[in-house]
Parts: sequence; structure tokens; C-alpha cells
Amino acid sequence: MTIKDLKPALVFEIFDEITKVPRPSKKEEKIRQYLLDFAAKHNLAAKTDAIGNVVITKPATPGKEDAPTVIMQSHMDMVCESNDKSFDFENSPITTVVDGDWLRAEGTTLGADNGIGMAGALAALTDETLVHGPLEALFTVDEETGLTGANNLGEGMISGTMLLNLDSEDDAEIFIGCAGGVDTTCTFTYHRSVAPTDFHYFKLDISKGLGGHSGGDIHLGRANANKLLARFLWDVSKGHGLSLAEIDGGNLRNAIPRAAHAVFGVEAGKKEAVRVAFNRFVADVENEFKGIEPTLTLELESVDRPEYCVDSTTTGKLIEALYCAPHGVMSMSRDLEGLVETSTNLASVKMAGNNEILVTTSQRSSVESRKWDIANQVEALFTLAGASVSHGDGYPGWAPNMDSKIMKIASEAYEELYGVRPAIKAIHAGLECGLFLEKYPHLDMVSFGPTLQGVHSPSERMFIPAVERYWGQLTRILEKVADLKK
Repeated sequence: MTIKDLKPALVFEIFDEITKVPRPSKKEEKIRQYLLDFAAKHNLAAKTDAIGNVVITKPATPGKEDAPTVIMQSHMDMVCESNDKSFDFENSPITTVVDGDWLRAEGTTLGADNGIGMAGALAALTDETLVHGPLEALFTVDEETGLTGANNLGEGMISGTMLLNLDSEDDAEIFIGCAGGVDTTCTFTYHRSVAPTDFHYFKLDISKGLGGHSGGDIHLGRANANKLLARFLWDVSKGHGLSLAEIDGGNLRNAIPRAAHAVFGVEAGKKEAVRVAFNRFVADVENEFKGIEPTLTLELESVDRPEYCVDSTTTGKLIEALYCAPHGVMSMSRDLEGLVETSTNLASVKMAGNNEILVTTSQRSSVESRKWDIANQVEALFTLAGASVSHGDGYPGWAPNMDSKIMKIASEAYEELYGVRPAIKAIHAGLECGLFLEKYPHLDMVSFGPTLQGVHSPSERMFIPAVERYWGQLTRILEKVADLKK
């Protein structure tokens, strides 16, 4: 069986087309053209704004012109993670695999986040059997790395009063709130020194962690490869001295790091002690993450002497800061049981040009003051370590509205179709809804979608039966709103 055999056929047909269009964050030119071509093919009006967002509109079914205008919103870009570092996300299509009741990709992220949202909206625009009021489908750019599209949505791009965000990942759940977030970048400037000739050099490689979404999966206790790397380097530096030549870990601010590596040296006479320490470290990590990280791999191998190393002062401060840096859940919500309130993700460590090492962290909270509190703690720590620190603009949370009309309609639609009352929740992950609400405070919004697992990692997969329920809920909502008056 292939994706072309799946139901609902219209949704999966469009999703299949989307998987063939490269769409990394900040490089959405090809998927934007696909959307504009799709609109032209189906005689639908389309427009773009200066930042690259696209809106496709469709008039109401005759007789439903007085219904409220509904905005179906999704984002164009996808997180690009692969088990094969040579995979070219800018030019290569995603290869999909039907695996029982699940759809996944061959060694890469699937891009159902948020390709399935796009597919649902496009299917609704082209399903001639659907009775609906006026429709606007908004497709934003760069949600994953900066919320750039939502933050810079052009004036007059949307006019609707009800917004369906199609970027959630749990069947039978409706989300009416989300956390706000802010990124923090810490920059170390180092001097290059000639690598000691009397040292023995190793490469420590941590790979094949599960990773996952730094909002939706942060409470699962998965390994952060950057934290594990720093932990072992700190241990070595205290017991044996250490010269650091190379360090790299993680990629995206909103993904828990799955992999990291470092090249370092110790005095030649201490190499066996390092191997012994590594064996103990592996045993400890395997015990700590037993049942959580089945594929996590730690390897230590000898390598040739590099030409240069980071100066010893910066090496020590960097390792200490990474080891001390907070990661994971900071506090749980007192209002909604089981909801993470505040968290931080030690997302990436990268050696850059100009002799710089960049450390990126991402903070989230449903309480604005707590978001900035944890971001400021990160700033204080890395400032003490000698790094220069800057914060991004951040994005606001979305406060739940228990009197929401569209929430009630969405809940009724699901229960009417499937006999189950969906759970009403808030989500710790960030959604674009808070930014839309700042620009359009009149908007009544909900977020929903089919079940996705392992998003932001090559383990990403989509539960096929849930897609049919997602499509049924979407179309039923549009039908119910069509019976209302503005």
C-alpha cells in the first residue's frame, strides 16, 4: 500500500503533492509557488504579502454568503531533520512509507507538521460537495524558526472572524491556548591555540536520540545530546585536563537535540583513564534512560591531532556553562492538570566564523513573567561564563477563552460525528495564534489536527485513521458555521 491508496483520498492526494515540494524554513519559494499554481488551477483568488505569506479565498456556497468568514490557517515550512546528513532538503522530495496504520518518511522528518494542515485547507477549498460560508486559507512562512510570517502578516490579508489553526497533533483534542516563547543566543569569542603535540585526541559522538519537539515532548524526559556531551567533557576536564578542538550539537531551537559531538585531547598518559571514564559514563546513561531512549548511541574513538584548539580559558567556561545550563521542565501549570507551564531547551551549540561559538536556547511559558524569568536566568549564567547574550523578540502566549463560540462548534462537530466529546486543552508548544490575536483581537480561534508523533525528528509519523476524523471535523465545522449569520 502507498499513500495514494489512503483515505480520505482528496486530502492524501494533496499531502502527497506537498511532500514532493522542498520547503525548509526561510526557503519557502517552491511551496509558495505550488500554492499559487494550485489556486490558479482551481480558479481561486490568491494574494501574497511582503514577507511571503499566501492567502487563497473562496466565495461562499450560494445562499451562505451571510455566514461568518472562516480562516483556515497552517504554515508552509517544515523542520528538516534526517538520519542521513547528506539529505538535501532544499531540492529532494520526502519519501513516504505506509507502515501499518501510520504514515512516516524514509529516514527524514515527514513534514506532516504542518503539511497535513495545508492539505486539509486546500482540500476544503476544492471539495465541491462541501457547503460553506466565505473561506480564507492562510499559509504562513517560517513558523518553525521564527514565527516570521505570523509576526509580519500584511495588513488586509485576512478579514474573517473565526480562525481554525490546523497545526495541532492530537486527535480528539481541541486546543484553545498555548505557551509564549523567546529564544536566547549566547556567543563565546575564543582565541585559537596550536593543539598540544603531546596530547591524545578523541572524538566523542552522541547520536540517534529520539529528540522531539521542545514544547510538546519536553516533559517526556528524553536525552538532550548537548547536556550529555557537556556532562562527559566536564568530568574529563576535572579529572584529566582537556583541550577542545571541535564541538557541535543540535540544530533547531524548537527540537530537543538528538546528536552532538566533540573533538578533544588529554595528556597522552591519561588516555586509558578517559576510556575507563567513558565506559562508566555509557553505563550510567544507559541505566538513566532505560526504556526512554532505545536507540541512543555513545561512541568514543581516537582521532588524529587537529591543527588548532580553543583557548583553555574559553574551553573551561564553555563546558561549565553548558553543564550548568538548565534544560527541561521548570514548572507545571496550576490551572490545567498535566500541562507544562515553563520549560527551557538547550537547543544547539555551533562553532561559527570569527572564532565564535554560538549557544542557542529556547524558553517557553504560559505565564509571560515566568518566560522572561527563565530566559533571564539563562542570560545570567552565560554572562557569568563570559559570553555575550541576546534575546529574540519572542512571541506571546494565547490565553484560553472558555466562552469561545468556535470552540463549542468544533467540540459539537467532533462529538456528532464520532460519539466522543473531545478534550479541551492548552498546549505547551507555541502556536501562531497569539500573534494573530495581537493584530486581530476580535478573532475567535481553536487549533486541532490529526495525531502526529515524533515531530521535529526523523521518527515523525502520522496516524492514518485520525486523518479521516480530522477531515470530518474540519468539514463539519465549516458546514455548521455556514448556518450562522454574521
